[in-house]
Amino acid sequence: MPGTHHPSVTLVRHGETEWTLSRRHTGNTDVPLTDAGRQEALALGKRLAGATFDLVLTSPLARAAETCRLAGLGGNAEVRDDLREWDYGAYEGLTTAEIRVERPGWLLWSDGVLGGETADEVAARVDRVIAEIRDGVPGRAAVFAHGHLLRVFTARWLGLAPAFGAHVTLGPASICVLGWEHQIPSITLWNDRSHLPG
Repeated sequence: MPGTHHPSVTLVRHGETEWTLSRRHTGNTDVPLTDAGRQEALALGKRLAGATFDLVLTSPLARAAETCRLAGLGGNAEVRDDLREWDYGAYEGLTTAEIRVERPGWLLWSDGVLGGETADEVAARVDRVIAEIRDGVPGRAAVFAHGHLLRVFTARWLGLAPAFGAHVTLGPASICVLGWEHQIPSITLWNDRSHLPG
């Protein structure tokens, strides 16, 4: 539930990695940004230039932390372990097609993973971050993290079950803004990549 403040949150997905290119599930494997991913992060910096944030949070994983740093917000960033990507367990490093060889029709959002986190466990982590923002940020926060984690974050911001994340996709180095409309949590910008070349 909302705290006393109605802050907005700018969500930033990290730039490209080799595993995002090959569409591999990248949880706790610390895959670095590619050269293109670093360029995307610099483009994010130009897009966010002049924006002020009361709180900047980042996942501890290098791809998110480096995106934050290259975007010019690393100096003020605080690391939150709760912003790590979903732990995919036995499916770490696999593509959806590879998983479906063993589990035809598999979907992360409804079928889960073997030996990793459940959607509800990911939701519990992001709920803690959302509570921190809603209770302590008077204006704007920025969160640098990961595709599936940020989709769960959005679902929970809206007060929905984590599986809502299946319906909203995020490209690398995208920007989203979550806010409020008449005191109702809302999405005000989604998957914006207009700052990227091409």
